[in-house]
Amino acid sequence: MSIVAKVIAQSDRADRFLGSAELTQLQDFFNDSGTRLSAAQKLAANQQKIVEEGSQRFWAQCPNTPSNSGDKQKTALCQRDQGWYIRLVSYCVLAGNSKPLEDIGLDGMRDMYVSLNVPLTNLKLAMRCLKQVAMGVLSTEEAALAGPYFDQLIRAF
Repeated sequence: MSIVAKVIAQSDRADRFLGSAELTQLQDFFNDSGTRLSAAQKLAANQQKIVEEGSQRFWAQCPNTPSNSGDKQKTALCQRDQGWYIRLVSYCVLAGNSKPLEDIGLDGMRDMYVSLNVPLTNLKLAMRCLKQVAMGVLSTEEAALAGPYFDQLIRAF
């Protein structure tokens, strides 16, 4: 749920108009809209670069992993998932909250990787590498909006 929908729903449940604090919260969100759009566009435009460079950084630190085994299908599947996480971060940036990450059920994703015998420490490291590359393509303001969602992914694994 976007911050707009969340604030409106809270006020509606309380059977009242939006208060000044809520209106200020919405104004701040709208003031950041250009930065949010720009960040999402940069993440989308640079997804492949982020995944490829992030993978290279990850493999430099963790060379013995299925995604770096020479099996092109495993590499493609891992990189597909990484691209998916970048897309989810862009959705969070646009929404102004972590609801898109929560909706996919990060606990369920973690459990799936455990069932596939993927070491969670590898996932944390891979997400850190993706974040590093992503922060390099974003402005300081954009990175400030996107960074916490990458951090949430890292903590989840």
